[in-house]
Amino acid sequence: MSDNTPARRLADALRECHQHAHYMRYALTALAPHLPLTGARLRALDAEAVQDLDQFVLRFGKLQDAIGMRLLPAVLAYLQEPYERRPMLDKLHRLEQLGYLDDAADWQRLRAIRNQFAHEYPDAPERNAAVLNTAVEAAAALESILARIEAGLGAQTP
Repeated sequence: MSDNTPARRLADALRECHQHAHYMRYALTALAPHLPLTGARLRALDAEAVQDLDQFVLRFGKLQDAIGMRLLPAVLAYLQEPYERRPMLDKLHRLEQLGYLDDAADWQRLRAIRNQFAHEYPDAPERNAAVLNTAVEAAAALESILARIEAGLGAQTP
């Protein structure tokens, strides 16, 4: 029988988020010489830099997904908040009220940035570079949300 308690789900979600954050930071460090991106810089990236960029995009998306789909619901379940079947916006507002999110609108902005990755425009390198630069700037916000949640949980963290 598996341990599917709220504490276990929270610990698993935190572990997953930390893993994605680690590799996202690693990719950003490797990309640092190429930042900020421009259309010309984006076209001129060598294969290794393209892999680093792909890793960043992948991990940014995975971290955003893991926080939104696993960690935030796990925090509410761990705190015994009855929000399991509520819409995401309700969950975000409740977490904001509890002090785990600074602003629910910030989360929605991060989600919109993540969704922009799904639309790559081969003939618009400047547009692609702008989306990627926005994500690079937003990466710190994702990590800040993770840190704020852990700080809020404090000694309660499983």
